[in-house]
Amino acid sequence: MAKKKIQVFISSTFIDLIEERQSAVQAVLDSGHIPAGMELFKAGNDTQLETIYKWIDNSDVYMLILGGRYGSIEEKSQKSYTRLEYEYAISKGIPIFSVVLKDNFLKEKSILLDDNKVYEQVNKDKYDDFKELVLSKIVKMVDDSKDIIIAVHSTLANFLDDYDLTGWVRANETETNTALLTQVNELSIENKKLQENNTELKKTLDLIQQDFKNDLAFEDEVISIKGTYSEGFYGENL
Repeated sequence: MAKKKIQVFISSTFIDLIEERQSAVQAVLDSGHIPAGMELFKAGNDTQLETIYKWIDNSDVYMLILGGRYGSIEEKSQKSYTRLEYEYAISKGIPIFSVVLKDNFLKEKSILLDDNKVYEQVNKDKYDDFKELVLSKIVKMVDDSKDIIIAVHSTLANFLDDYDLTGWVRANETETNTALLTQVNELSIENKKLQENNTELKKTLDLIQQDFKNDLAFEDEVISIKGTYSEGFYGENL
């Protein structure tokens, strides 16, 4: 009998949890299953949000990695995209499991990164409310990325036993090309990083251009240029 492969939608904030997401993605692949997640999309409007919802609809399991940040805010709901994904998965009855980074894990990350990238600075109340919601359900508290890998392996094995998941079965009953899926995921993450770097560079360039224009402004200034010249005809000595 062919092995059923389930699709796991991995949700989290991005810039602070790149390594943790990668650990989860690799664990899903190592388990012989298919990862999907936000790095495949550029959040920003209703159409893109609807596309994300469709991916969640087509996934068998929803996984949340919760660190110390709330994430980007969707304009209409004023909720983070991560929370919207979480609430949508609940509303659709999709099996959910969450891993939450312990305080000591976050403190260690803040040493490598800065606090602004690890802890929520703007929407602290919304983050606390979301975390309370997540903790009201069954979660796995993790101390490091290895704990995330263990959580993925054990939870997916249990879900396959406990739920009648649709999953995917290849027609030729061969194993998924794990190396190819890993490469696609790595390229997706790299693309996301490049998009963010491009945005920051554009902001910097705009500031430089504005400063340059200001330096060239001569409005209400009078500039005098003095010089001498001589005239002559061809053949004459000047």
